[in-house]
Amino acid sequence: MFRGHSQRSIDPKGRLMLPPEFRDTLMEKSPDGNIMITNFDDCVAAYPFPVWEEIEQSFNRLSMTNRKMRDIHRFFISGASRVTLDKQGRILVPPYLRSYAEINKEVVLAGVGRKFEIWDLARFEAKRRKMEQDLDGIMDSLAENGFELRF
Repeated sequence: MFRGHSQRSIDPKGRLMLPPEFRDTLMEKSPDGNIMITNFDDCVAAYPFPVWEEIEQSFNRLSMTNRKMRDIHRFFISGASRVTLDKQGRILVPPYLRSYAEINKEVVLAGVGRKFEIWDLARFEAKRRKMEQDLDGIMDSLAENGFELRF
């Protein structure tokens, strides 16, 4: 599982050095270093290739008669790019994904379970501040929907 977060810089060519713990997790799941990255939720989502294949299979099992399902399928899958971890532990984030996520130089890599996300630093901090302000309401909503979080 990808956990925690790390602040990094992306170079002008779009190369991003992954933190050692993310590289280790990636290599456990995808020993050849292949990752699928795509546009999602205002950031770039990165999946080890075997996890990505499960996601694609999930989409293939859905009925595509619903317009919203077709739209999310199209957006998510067509935005994907296969990248490979290089010998220096870097990945190349294509220009169209950097543009989508408004990534310039400073980024945050956030581990969120089966994937990690690549965020523009300012965007990540703004999202985190908003979530912190809404935390009580979020927790109440989770409880109302039967989700029990134990600390």
